[in-house]
Amino acid sequence: MPHIEREELTPEESDQLLLLPGGHPPLWNHMDSIGSVRLRQREGAPGCSQEGLPCPSDSSELVLECLQQFKVTETQLRQIQASLLGSMEQALGGQASPAPAVQMLPTYVGSTPHGTEQGNFVVLELGATGASLRVLWVTLLGIEGHRMEPRSQEFVIPPEVMLGPGQQLFDFAAHCLSEFLDALPMDKERLQLGFNFSFPCHQTGLDRSTLISWTKGFRCSGVEGHDVVQLLRDAIKRQGAYSIDVVAVVNDTVGTMMGCEPGVGPCEVGLVVDTGTNACYMEEARHVAVLDEDRGRVCISVEWGSFSDDGVLGPVLTTFDHALDRESLNPGAQRFEKMIGGLYLGELVRLVLAHLAQRGVLFGGCTSPALLSRGSILLEHVAEMKDPLAGAARVHAILRDLGLSVGASDAELVQYVCAAVFTRAARLCAAALAAVLARLQHSREQQVLQIAVATGGRVFERHPSFLSILQETVMLLAPECDVSFIPSVDGGGRGVAMVTAVAARLAAHRHLLEETLAPFRLDHEQLAAVRAQMREAMVKGLRGEASSLRMLPTYVRATPDGTERGDFLALDLGGTNFRVLLVRVTAGGVKITSQVYSIPEYVAQGSGQQGILLNWTKGFNASDCEGQDIVCLLREAIGRRQAVELNVVAIVNDTVGTMMSCGYEDPRCEVGLIVGTGTNACYMEELQNVAAVPGDSGHMCINMEWGAFGDDGSLDLLRTCFDANVDQASINPGKQSFEKMISGMYLGEIVRHILLHLTSLGVLFRGQQTQRLQTRDIFKTKFLSEIESDSLALRQVRTILEDLGLSLTSDDTLMVLEVCQAVSQRAAQLCGAGVAAVVEKIRENRGLEELTVSVGVDGTLYKLHPHFSGLVAATVRELAPRCVVTFLQSEDGSGKGAALVTAVACRLAQMAHV
Repeated sequence: MPHIEREELTPEESDQLLLLPGGHPPLWNHMDSIGSVRLRQREGAPGCSQEGLPCPSDSSELVLECLQQFKVTETQLRQIQASLLGSMEQALGGQASPAPAVQMLPTYVGSTPHGTEQGNFVVLELGATGASLRVLWVTLLGIEGHRMEPRSQEFVIPPEVMLGPGQQLFDFAAHCLSEFLDALPMDKERLQLGFNFSFPCHQTGLDRSTLISWTKGFRCSGVEGHDVVQLLRDAIKRQGAYSIDVVAVVNDTVGTMMGCEPGVGPCEVGLVVDTGTNACYMEEARHVAVLDEDRGRVCISVEWGSFSDDGVLGPVLTTFDHALDRESLNPGAQRFEKMIGGLYLGELVRLVLAHLAQRGVLFGGCTSPALLSRGSILLEHVAEMKDPLAGAARVHAILRDLGLSVGASDAELVQYVCAAVFTRAARLCAAALAAVLARLQHSREQQVLQIAVATGGRVFERHPSFLSILQETVMLLAPECDVSFIPSVDGGGRGVAMVTAVAARLAAHRHLLEETLAPFRLDHEQLAAVRAQMREAMVKGLRGEASSLRMLPTYVRATPDGTERGDFLALDLGGTNFRVLLVRVTAGGVKITSQVYSIPEYVAQGSGQQGILLNWTKGFNASDCEGQDIVCLLREAIGRRQAVELNVVAIVNDTVGTMMSCGYEDPRCEVGLIVGTGTNACYMEELQNVAAVPGDSGHMCINMEWGAFGDDGSLDLLRTCFDANVDQASINPGKQSFEKMISGMYLGEIVRHILLHLTSLGVLFRGQQTQRLQTRDIFKTKFLSEIESDSLALRQVRTILEDLGLSLTSDDTLMVLEVCQAVSQRAAQLCGAGVAAVVEKIRENRGLEELTVSVGVDGTLYKLHPHFSGLVAATVRELAPRCVVTFLQSEDGSGKGAALVTAVACRLAQMAHV
């Protein structure tokens, strides 16, 4: 060993010193000499030699000096935590230069179990337990708290297979698989297999994984850089005994996380300390650059065993770590794992004991060939020797088996060494875990992170103190994280089966979801048919023939030309509000002063003393109005007030007002569109085509009242059972068919009925119905706009749904999002098909090869939904390619527009008078 120097400990560092086995006071208190010590270089000789043995004081100093190398201070731990976190974020972001110190590999596991998984699954486990291979038959019952013990068989992998050609290894695995299945009496048709392959891999799909490098003593040729799933499939095919579908390839870390029994919440971190060490966790997919996904979560394998930041690891690497690395199969690689993994802890203890024996501190200065042989002290030996109760006796027995003579004080010193090596491993592991927790807390934007960590591996199973030290150190480094540590139930076996089962469940649920939403996904032919049907209904309505489109003349014969002037009063009734506006039109523009009044339900549903109202929509049902001239009703109401003298010049619905409002800004605006609580459209038609109004020249604005389109059954092929449910529960069953597929009053209800259906199928919310979701109108259309917003993280979407009393998983959240997208996309496409019919009609009316026209639009759904307007425009481009259509969002269309209709009417009247 080279010359080593250690300086005196500071008071801050002294509280981090090692505890004796059993929780005794720090080791250093038992030493004769504490202070600045220097280890004198001594010549050691093999075998026994009494010459030059240190005195008792020197022996204590030598042991102190040796073990002090394994001490890691809080400052060093925090530096490791920060460095690893930085490397994680660098790798997630896809930064290639400089190369990140960890790889952060996507595993393509996008969901954790929720307790309903069931079925029989085969698991092949390779690399999780060193030089052995395990095959399991796992039965999942789908009932929380109930499980069947898996059947399993372990096969020892011969050394020549571990180091030979890759095909030989996979053929051996396929042979073991067949031998295991031959002995089972179960039905073995169409078997689904989960492949636990516990080596660093680059995964490009749940069933596609390329080996990056061998670890854990394996070094088979022809495998690195190849898809291990395909190699296994090829070997199974060569074996030819069974038809097996390799569904998923999983490492033992992911299996550990997935094998954790569901508790209060899902387990979203897996931590393994076995032969090697690694961690995985559920990351927000939008943060993983290589996936190019913006929704959902994905399990990331940190691969922290390869963490190699020399700046922070260098100071904690001991001379023994360097010696172990030089003698390993992969010098310079997996440096972090070599300080933590069970494959190496026994070897570190052996190197320390050999060093102390050569220095004359242990075993009377004697060594043995076994002590000097690599691999002679195993993880199991260290666990037994470290045991505070039976450890001393086991120390004597194990060391005697190594050919050593154990003195009176040797057993206690050996326990000190074991404790030092294990304590450092646990504290380093805690620093790495704290980095993962910090990443989760940041990505989920939570002040206090509550998380469950599944633990697995023989170090946890056989060394309870390892978990205790880990927990204490995590609390020190991440005090804002509330962490529960849950032992995984056979992560390599049951956990991998669970990954396979979850994949099967998601595939089945995906099929049911697609089947449910298929009627909402309209193709070009369906949309073109809607356009053609609306065009036909428009022509019939204009002719006065039977049609679901009324095509009502509005007697608005022109759009604004910019010369309108004057003060106008506008009254706006619609939706849930009533507004009074004073509109001043000058050469400088339009100035509006307004007051808003809420309409109580008893007024909206009461008697109505307000052209002739054909029928109420949008939730209004006031009596004594339908069939009446509402201008007369308004004039009579004004007369009853006797407060002001007013001339009611024009009555305008909000659609015409929207067109006129935008027409004041753009003279090419000849179409008005409303998509809000209800929906409607209007446009400037050639007067000669309007049978209800005499005249052969000029134009007439036509109020299409297209909300009723399809009331004649023309849309029945597009209507779903969910549309029928919403229609039957409405106040006007059988009416406003088009509106009920498009407008804001109904979309939330359509979504709610779909969610109820999917819940009944077990696809959503674990199949558990909630009273809130069965409440009519509980799912507001505004939720569609919020849920589909690109700016909202998945966690915020979950919050919206949880506020409705829904207990949901990340999978549920994504499926609810898909439902909302399907419903709103159909609505936007139907709306676009209608607009396409209108602009094509205008183009053909005028005999133009190409029409340039603007559409004035108003309505909360159109304005607030993040994708509705874009989908409408895209559909119009697809269905009306010879029309260049610009969409203009109206500013106060119903109020300002009504005033401009009045202004235009006054202008036209003055011109006629002149």
